[in-house]
Amino acid sequence: MTFSAWPDIDASWYPVLAPVEEQLHQLMRQIQARRADGERIEPPPEQVLRVFRMPLTAVKVLVVGQDPYPTPGHTVGLSFALAPDVRPIARSLTNIFTERQDDLGIPPAASGDLSAWEAQGVFLLNRVLTVTAHAAGSHRKLGWEAVTEAVVQALAVRSTPLAVILWGAQARSLAPMFTASNTLVIESPHPSPLSARRGFFGSKPFSRTNAFLTGLGMEPIDWATETPSSTTQQPNLFD
Repeated sequence: MTFSAWPDIDASWYPVLAPVEEQLHQLMRQIQARRADGERIEPPPEQVLRVFRMPLTAVKVLVVGQDPYPTPGHTVGLSFALAPDVRPIARSLTNIFTERQDDLGIPPAASGDLSAWEAQGVFLLNRVLTVTAHAAGSHRKLGWEAVTEAVVQALAVRSTPLAVILWGAQARSLAPMFTASNTLVIESPHPSPLSARRGFFGSKPFSRTNAFLTGLGMEPIDWATETPSSTTQQPNLFD
């Protein structure tokens, strides 16, 4: 078995995924077979492993969510992110933008495209990487949890500083893995309308992350997701 079938996986992840490689192959075969049988699965095949385009060494901030949006055409392989042309903005992401405004004063964006965060080393990982359209949570226990746990473990034991943002119960279950002194862990309820008012609002994950990074002499994250055309775009760390 090799990873050559999935060019989206940066080579730095190969050793991390090696222990779960057979499980990953089985998952991808199963998903392909279900698509062939007519099941609508999100995200599209070419975006299922998109998050792994970012090299392991480029990750500065880990954001963990639950599973992809089940609405067809919305998810792009990054947790909480939407395709740029999707309207209206998903309610969870609307709440994220609301908290960002309260925390940093950045107005809510018109687009759910979070690639500006990705380009700065924000690793937007879901616990589960696929979902059946219109059926939220339908691929939980399919096997993705073992794969993403291996990824999280690799980040947890890495020697470089890491800010970790865990949103929701599934993500927060990973908190005990992060014991290094150079790691910041921010936990809160999920930003969905069902739980955002139970502690997500007011958690200030954006300013706390940047205070941690700058305290270590690192560049903070520009949490804006829309850049006026007259300004310079953030450089992509892994192009």
